[in-house]
Amino acid sequence: MDQAKIWAAPVGRLLIAIIFIVAGAGKLTAIGGTQQYMEAYGIPSALVYPTIALELLGGIAIILGWQTRIIALALAAFTLVAALIFHNNLGDQMQQIMFMKNLAITGGLLFLVAFGAGRLSIDSRS
Repeated sequence: MDQAKIWAAPVGRLLIAIIFIVAGAGKLTAIGGTQQYMEAYGIPSALVYPTIALELLGGIAIILGWQTRIIALALAAFTLVAALIFHNNLGDQMQQIMFMKNLAITGGLLFLVAFGAGRLSIDSRS
């Protein structure tokens, strides 16, 4: 069981980080469209750049297991706020699914906050 625990943490970090890296890369390749989408929900378009940085750099940090608890907390807060702003029409089945997906991701990130990155991580070397 120890081997499973050792390898489950980095695989779990990779799987939870992929969504942020893909989303950040998508925003980076479509900044104008992302800004318009954000503005449609009352979010200042200038926040596109910190959003991209958080998603891309935060995702990479989670994969590496660097500053995991802090980054995971920031991504958890970001994901929860995104759910409340962008996916709050729970009468629409797709939006309800997206809202629940964000809640599940937030939960996974809070596990990282609570338990850290695991043995195979940069955090474990300090």
